[in-house]
Amino acid sequence: MRPRPGRRPGPVAVRAAGSTFGHAFRVTTFGESHGKGVGCVVDGVPPRLPISVEEIQAELDRRRPGQSVITTPRKESDTCEVLSGLADGVTLGSPIAVLVRNKDQKSGDYGEMEVAYRPSHADATYDFKYGIRAVAGGGRSSARETIGRVAAGAVAKKLLDVVAGTQVGMVLAFVNRVRDIEANVDLDAFTMEQVESNIVRCPDPATAQKMIDAINEVRTKGESCGGEVTCVVRGCPRGLGSPVFSKLEADLAQAIMSLPATKGFEVGSGFAGSRMLGSEHNDEFYIQDGDVRTRTNRSGGVQGGISNGENIVVRVAFKPTSTITKKQQTVTRDGHETELRARGRHDPCVVPRAVPMVESMVALVLADHFLQVGRWTEWTASLVYVLLLHRPLASLCGKAV
Repeated sequence: MRPRPGRRPGPVAVRAAGSTFGHAFRVTTFGESHGKGVGCVVDGVPPRLPISVEEIQAELDRRRPGQSVITTPRKESDTCEVLSGLADGVTLGSPIAVLVRNKDQKSGDYGEMEVAYRPSHADATYDFKYGIRAVAGGGRSSARETIGRVAAGAVAKKLLDVVAGTQVGMVLAFVNRVRDIEANVDLDAFTMEQVESNIVRCPDPATAQKMIDAINEVRTKGESCGGEVTCVVRGCPRGLGSPVFSKLEADLAQAIMSLPATKGFEVGSGFAGSRMLGSEHNDEFYIQDGDVRTRTNRSGGVQGGISNGENIVVRVAFKPTSTITKKQQTVTRDGHETELRARGRHDPCVVPRAVPMVESMVALVLADHFLQVGRWTEWTASLVYVLLLHRPLASLCGKAV
């Protein structure tokens, strides 16, 4: 039963959980938005995987605040410290701990929120469940929690690039929509350089400028807006995912929908496929250079919950940022109606900074599924062999799972 305002559960009434993701590749994130720091512990990473602190930092730089006028003005360098699990540029096989210290907290901006709930935010539900919450910045419900995910995602991406024998840029996302402005992007050809060429992270330059203008319009009015991110996985090995409850798209959906502000998930044709006939939607098979391919990809690279070797394509819908500076009606913790004008520093649209977050969660799922495959022992031996003798991995274990 949901507690009424003013009646909160005792200190042992609920079990706190939910900060660990994955099975073979396990990630636990920690820290609050305005606490001393945030980060992650990554367990299950095989030894001798080459990765540097600089590679992790490069991913964190893509999601840090204060990048442009259309993101939150909070100034954080988000410099990471790797506390364990790495030595001389390779993993040790032990847990990798990454810490990013918070330096630009302004907890005073959240005084009103200590007694009143921000509409559509997690303030009320955290109070309903736990009877206590980190008021400043939203605590664990803040997008600042995703620093740990992105740091772990950098490790997952490197594992996929090296161990799965795929090309760099295997997992790549972009902003495909802001409000009603939609981009036209070739999913087989767009590049990281094109995505990062503008502040909204849309590889369609003409549309990108329209998106930037739309975000600026709502920003100057104290409003916010939503959008969509598309993520494409190229060169994914066949055979990732398992029936029935561990289908690849099911785990991708869980991972993606755990990100802050997400409200929708699609794979392949998504909801549009429900309006098609079977003859229109089916992906017909054919042989190309002795390999089984599909002529279309409405399945989004996943059939029966298992990857088929085609591009995996997922789309994510993000709601407008909950915290806006316009006055809104709300209630206090003790059950009185009131008016609130929220303060603090927030993105007027979350999608530009959500791009590396989406990539990271997709990479975490793929790495986790990859490590659960029965042939991992063979791949581990192959990896060590490659590192020692610089042999192409593809020649040792092939691309298919």
